[in-house]
Amino acid sequence: MPKFEILDSNISIDEYENHTFHPMQSYYWGQARLKTGVEVVRFAKLTNKNINSVYQMTIHKLPYLNWKLGYLPRHTDLDKELLTFLEGFAKKNNLFLIKLEPYIFTTDNYQLPKQNNLIKSSIPLFPDWTQMLDLKPTESQLLAKFKSKTRYNIRLAQRKGVVVKEMSDDKGFEIFSRLYFQTCQRQNYKGHNRNYHKAIWNNLKNKIAHILIAFYMNEPLSAYELFLYKNRLYYPYGGSSYKHRNLMASNLLMWETIRFGKRNKAEIFDLWGSLPPDYDLNDPWAGFTRFKQGYGTEFVQTIGSWDLVINNLKYQIFKQLWRFRKSV
Repeated sequence: MPKFEILDSNISIDEYENHTFHPMQSYYWGQARLKTGVEVVRFAKLTNKNINSVYQMTIHKLPYLNWKLGYLPRHTDLDKELLTFLEGFAKKNNLFLIKLEPYIFTTDNYQLPKQNNLIKSSIPLFPDWTQMLDLKPTESQLLAKFKSKTRYNIRLAQRKGVVVKEMSDDKGFEIFSRLYFQTCQRQNYKGHNRNYHKAIWNNLKNKIAHILIAFYMNEPLSAYELFLYKNRLYYPYGGSSYKHRNLMASNLLMWETIRFGKRNKAEIFDLWGSLPPDYDLNDPWAGFTRFKQGYGTEFVQTIGSWDLVINNLKYQIFKQLWRFRKSV
């Protein structure tokens, strides 16, 4: 039987990273979250004292309440032993809830353990669906899979003089950050604040995070912060200017992002989130879902967001507070 053990700060980064798969489970992501003032707990599953898997969970306090919850994102297994450990940890540390968002897909034929207090979440942080692109084909083969409108827009941007540069330094991050928050304001999207994004960048730069920017006559029009981790490229954050939208800079930027992934030996490009393939064209996310779809991606579904409920009364109050917060 495997056992679980809280990891202390003496574990080497290399040893930890040998057992991770997703950037949000990386040691560097945990260090970034620590800098934002969030408690980070790392633990391992062991067999005969050998590490099988590592996990990284953040602990969050609800504003104005002395209630705490755990968040375990993008881990690659979810079994009865893990749930038993998490439930014991939660009770010992006075957590009313642990939110689980595994990086497990419905195509994996994964059998979710049955447990009465494990509930499909009505307040997910990640969408169930994402889009992925296999980067192993040649550039010509990839282009051939794109929608014709996407190929046209890429060529248009090139003809009009849009150029894409990698600027994975602090100057590049400041350009990206400005475009990202302009986009958030324009779309009325309430994401993380500047301090959060700065902490993520400072701890992931030169390791996982990269910045690509599309320029027209030295004016930045579109920018992505990308994560390159193990054999996968991820597109978590993007922003664009409202100027020169007719130049289709974002289309060229995404193509150059794909080429960047190939140059850096990535085999899969995960575009981080999407509506399902039968999406409503009037949905606020329809635009960027359609944009991603233009690159010949495949829709894939995770097993979703799950809540391990420890205190049901607090959990019900928490859900009501969350709905109220989202409505204002």
